[in-house]
Amino acid sequence: QVQLVESGGGLVQAGGSLRLSCSASGRAISRYYMGWFRQAPGKEREFVAAITWSGRSTFTADSVKGRLTISRDNAKNAVYLQMNSLKPEDAAVYYCAGRLYAGSTVLTGTRDYDYWGQGTQVTVSS
Repeated sequence: QVQLVESGGGLVQAGGSLRLSCSASGRAISRYYMGWFRQAPGKEREFVAAITWSGRSTFTADSVKGRLTISRDNAKNAVYLQMNSLKPEDAAVYYCAGRLYAGSTVLTGTRDYDYWGQGTQVTVSS
């Protein structure tokens, strides 16, 4: 079993930056495909970004491309989401997710992932 815990959320002004962290425990996630999703009130959970186990390939939703960047540090058993130029529409609960998968196919569905964190709130003021 893998336990994922997100941190780094908070309140930021529009145009500001945040760095979310996802710390894993229970197992090493070095062979896990990892992703970030977000869910705003009244909306479905949506894909934000994903990264292959090696970190060589990343995928980002068009809505956040150029502003949000996913990365990982397998030595620290952690995944990150750097969020720049934040907009009010980026406000949501952000979730980290993982799956034991060594391929490179982009996984963007919530059902593609087996492990989830509890989420961290990001609020963007205009």
